[in-house]
Amino acid sequence: MKNFLDDNFLLETPTAQKLYFDYAQSMPIIDYHCHLPPDEIAGDINFQNITQIWLNGDHYKWRAMRANGVDEAYITGNKSDWEKFEKWAATVPYTLRNPLYHWTHLELQRYFGLKEILSPATAKRIYDECAEKLQSQEFSVRNILTKFKVEVVGTTDDPLDNLAHHQKIGQDGYRVKVVPSFRPDKAMNADNITVLNAYIDKLETIANTTITDLDDYLNALKARHDYFAANGCKVSDHGLDHIYAADYTDEEIKSIFSKIRNKQAILPDENIKFKSAMLFQFALWDHEKGWVQQYHLGALRNNNTRALSTLGPDTGWDSIGDFEQGKSLSKFLDKLNMEHRLAKTILYNNNPVNNDLMASMAGNFNDGSVAGKMQFGSAWWYMDQKDGMTAQLNSLSNIGLLSRLVGMLTDSRSFMSFPRHEYFRRILCNLLGNDIENGELPNDIAWTGKIVQDICYNNAKEYFGF
Repeated sequence: MKNFLDDNFLLETPTAQKLYFDYAQSMPIIDYHCHLPPDEIAGDINFQNITQIWLNGDHYKWRAMRANGVDEAYITGNKSDWEKFEKWAATVPYTLRNPLYHWTHLELQRYFGLKEILSPATAKRIYDECAEKLQSQEFSVRNILTKFKVEVVGTTDDPLDNLAHHQKIGQDGYRVKVVPSFRPDKAMNADNITVLNAYIDKLETIANTTITDLDDYLNALKARHDYFAANGCKVSDHGLDHIYAADYTDEEIKSIFSKIRNKQAILPDENIKFKSAMLFQFALWDHEKGWVQQYHLGALRNNNTRALSTLGPDTGWDSIGDFEQGKSLSKFLDKLNMEHRLAKTILYNNNPVNNDLMASMAGNFNDGSVAGKMQFGSAWWYMDQKDGMTAQLNSLSNIGLLSRLVGMLTDSRSFMSFPRHEYFRRILCNLLGNDIENGELPNDIAWTGKIVQDICYNNAKEYFGF
């Protein structure tokens, strides 16, 4: 019987172990998509305790605590940091077989060298030891990034962000490159025209212009896109339930925008047409600049209206959605491709039934110009666990080229999430190692090891041009 989380964790064969320790383990990290707050990197802050760095903002843990009967006061409420951690420690033993159990103990080991199992009996000792370490210079957020050999952090930023924190990080000469990503979801969301108009009003102020018609709006947004590029941005990102690709005319979109700006209600089909037109326009700008465009698809968000009204979005009320993905995605990509303006693209899937669909759809639009131009991205959100990662790797292997995958990302708001790269690398090496030992792949460790290193690091470095 193996020991929990020992050196060979998730590595079932000697070949898997060799691939991991000789090829994967030492590779640097390009975390090209995450939600880390750039102001905390710019300020090189220290968290005062493990609750602040580990529980605050982590809706994965919040959902587990709620499922375990923990009152909201101990999750997002006004209880002390210690009381919140105490409730999390009492929840952890009940997370057996949830990925949180692996992540929790992997992070305690990799950050703090703690191999104890977190429970009510060990909670106070672990809390105190972590608090002491976190307040040392070794655990400032910049030193955490350095500790995990992170070379690039890609944050997620609204077009209205002034990017001042990114600029400060660059001016400081910090050796980890922290780059923005252009996330224009709010700029195309006409579900609530009052909210959208308030957004446009802010854009007017930032762009020092007046926005009365569609051309004004597009010119102002294009200026923000240019501003992001001037500040090192090479990536856009879109979080959508599905791709919008309705037919429309330019005159229709101009009329719809006029109604929005005049605070007139728009029809559901007008909303879809507006989103479709804006999404297409963003894609044209991305291609013009040689950016990579990312599409996170399939989440059904804000399901719990009562909780949403109290706590707001991104607090743990989202789930897997069952949207039709294929037709609109094909139509959108094909329209760009017909105009020879399809940028490098990564598709992330949040519903396992669509894995093969996404893998096969990406393959429709490779054109030989760039290796791996169209990517079926690494397992995302609810798929970001052992079974989900394995399923994504298998779908990509069966339908596309696993060897050209640009690897893992944290997609996290926490500085404690970098061991997810290790988790992914161990799963990848285990798959390939098992295939070699089963005679399904040749026993060419040098070549397979090169593929492992490419997936872990080299492919992303070349693909994004960081």
